[in-house]
Amino acid sequence: MNEQSQKFWNDYWANQNQPKPEHVEAFQFGAEADWLADLVVEGKKTATCSAHVSYAIEKEPLPHVGQYNIVLDAKEQPVAIIRVTEVSIMPMNEVPVDFALAEGEGDYDFWWSAHEKFFTNELEAHGLEFSESMLLVCERFETIHTI
Repeated sequence: MNEQSQKFWNDYWANQNQPKPEHVEAFQFGAEADWLADLVVEGKKTATCSAHVSYAIEKEPLPHVGQYNIVLDAKEQPVAIIRVTEVSIMPMNEVPVDFALAEGEGDYDFWWSAHEKFFTNELEAHGLEFSESMLLVCERFETIHTI
């Protein structure tokens, strides 16, 4: 985590009447980090998904309810703190419309097309192929603080 993210995190918790969580991650959403970060700040994006296989490849733990994350823009500057409220694993072709819409990026067809392209590129980089039934880690979150 960069210095600006650490300051953003610490400044937020300095004004809370509860203990600061010990762990937080900072990351950018997807291929269009500024647009997606703006959707979070505006309250339009309350969900995200990722390829389940990516966690094994990157040796990262799966997200969990109650986890805090710092959302970064394309310049890796913090714009929001979010808290995970729900995590489920499901095949991409079984993701409900309401979840896709909660990602805030447009209608279901746009969501499908953008995610198919994103996951195809992500998987190809690891020598894997996209499948409509690939498992996704689907997260819902609440935005608890913005710049």
